[in-house]
Amino acid sequence: MGVPLRPLAVARARSAYREVAPPPALADVLACGWHGDTGWARPLRVLPDGCADLVWDGVALTLVVTVGAPLRLWVPAAASRVGVRLRCGAAAAVLGTAMPALPPVTRLEELWGADARRAEEQLASSDPEAQRGILEALVARRRAAPDRRVLAAVHALGTATRTSEVAVGISERALRRHFVHAVGAGPKQLHRVRRFQRFLRRLEPLAAGRTSLARVAAELGYADQSHLGRECRRLAGSSPAALVRVAEKFQTPPGPPSHDRRHVPSHDRGPL
Repeated sequence: MGVPLRPLAVARARSAYREVAPPPALADVLACGWHGDTGWARPLRVLPDGCADLVWDGVALTLVVTVGAPLRLWVPAAASRVGVRLRCGAAAAVLGTAMPALPPVTRLEELWGADARRAEEQLASSDPEAQRGILEALVARRRAAPDRRVLAAVHALGTATRTSEVAVGISERALRRHFVHAVGAGPKQLHRVRRFQRFLRRLEPLAAGRTSLARVAAELGYADQSHLGRECRRLAGSSPAALVRVAEKFQTPPGPPSHDRRHVPSHDRGPL
């Protein structure tokens, strides 16, 4: 589920991650399903993206939320994980609780009780492909109806350079109130997170020398390269150059990315 910092680690085991499109009936509430193989034991840094994941790790079904700061999770060797990612802005409707009330990691049975425990029993006796279906069915039973205005605003923030560009027919104060409930952060904070995620998608061209940090900063609407640097340190705990160096070590042939842009590996000396 992440890219190793040290190439020697690849010789010990293989880490893999792939995403799967959600069923059309759940497209309003699910961004994707995913499967991950840890490969080797290590701390995994999960970068904020405003989404929430339901994660089965073979032992427990947990909810993982990342909206304002990187999260560090220890993953054991050879662990296989399956999850579904709740669409940003839809999680509160699915979970039945306001997002600010949730810690970064929650055992799902604390929220859904017997329904979550039954799902864990099914997951424990199923193969990975069936496990994703079990998680999708669990979400479908919630019959969630997310706020369409929040979903529209979240979508607009994905490409906007300023929050003032987002207009969904309600006042700025009302939009912020709905955002805090549904996302766990206001529009300005989510805009920062979404723009940072767009920067992460530029790491491979940066590592290949096809663009520069100054140019990327300007294209994404940062005031300057220093502004980009401050945001990276706040949201990833690393400088832009450090993130690019990781991408340089693990360049892959052209084609779909093989890892999740939410996850950045860490080593035993701490942050990158």
